[in-house]
Amino acid sequence: MTDTPERALVVMAHPDDADFSCAGTVALWTDAGTEVVYLMVTDGEAGGDELTLDSAEIGAMRREEQRRAAAEVGVKDVRFLGYPDGRVEATLDLRRDISRVIRQVRPQRVIIPSPERDWDSVAASHPDHMATGEAAMNAVFPDARNPHAHRELLAEEGLAPWTVSEVWVIGGPGHHTDITEVFERKVAALAAHESQISDIAELEPMLREWMGANAAGAGLPEGSLAEVFRVVNTA
Repeated sequence: MTDTPERALVVMAHPDDADFSCAGTVALWTDAGTEVVYLMVTDGEAGGDELTLDSAEIGAMRREEQRRAAAEVGVKDVRFLGYPDGRVEATLDLRRDISRVIRQVRPQRVIIPSPERDWDSVAASHPDHMATGEAAMNAVFPDARNPHAHRELLAEEGLAPWTVSEVWVIGGPGHHTDITEVFERKVAALAAHESQISDIAELEPMLREWMGANAAGAGLPEGSLAEVFRVVNTA
């Protein structure tokens, strides 16, 4: 599927993960009419160096930041599973909870973090990211489509199985989305995460360099900016 989907689900570990990794792509999709839902596994209550607030206060703050960030790229539906930040594991419970949302949203396309460690970018390989990617992939296949998996979803909640056609894995390699025209909206989304990003003006040139390298690797015209994914056919 290379066209714009009717519905898409973005599954990430923490508030701000989607904005760093795929907000430009999401902005293009919502502009084209795609209904995009964000699902955050945690509230991000362990993020940052602020020790004057308790975990509940940090979590509430980060949920609100993510809602504001999502609005910048046209996403109105932001959901949180409330798993503990820094302790995410690819458990059957997490697979069930992601499967539930897949069956509710019925997306043709799902974006997930990579479940594989990137030895060239340790920061990108946060354990929560890898666990979320593994659980989300398992929720796509086989759980969400299998009527025998998590039977309570159908028997007690009336959620019929759903088959996702494509999974887009953050970081690629393979598919580059040209986000040049919506880059400023990606920056605006990141700026909403004030508790995590103290100086968006300092971050912006780093983002341009990163996205520019992605574009150059894809042979896009000079000055282009791109996000990268591995597209997996899961139909």
